[in-house]
Amino acid sequence: MNKNSAKKKRLFKASPKTSGRAPARKGATRATSHKAAATRPAARKSGPISAAKVTAVEVTTVTVAQVTALVPTLRTHRFRVGQTVFYTSSPISRPGASGSYKVVRLLPSDGDDYQYRIKNPGEAFERVAKESQLELEH
Repeated sequence: MNKNSAKKKRLFKASPKTSGRAPARKGATRATSHKAAATRPAARKSGPISAAKVTAVEVTTVTVAQVTALVPTLRTHRFRVGQTVFYTSSPISRPGASGSYKVVRLLPSDGDDYQYRIKNPGEAFERVAKESQLELEH
């Protein structure tokens, strides 16, 4: 048996509070804390609200036309599914990607532009393009 594996017996130091007794168990401490909480004074509750504290609120009627006038007009997709568009690739992507494409699906906006799924008949895959990269083909 080495020093690390041997259990060391902890010596109990007597303090003025314990005066030689064994320390109290945790359950007993919890019980005393509940008793202490019960002896605390209750929190002061507010009384009824007087008429002087309540302020008047003006209620007005608003029409639907007034609300829609306040809301900025919502943008919609410029191109429809099935429409033929001219795709101009960005300088970062492959320059050979520019050309005539067909809109396959409308995608939600990425914050600035609406997005579209487009497909070139000569390619086996579809691309995602921003509305700013597309123009209506004549």
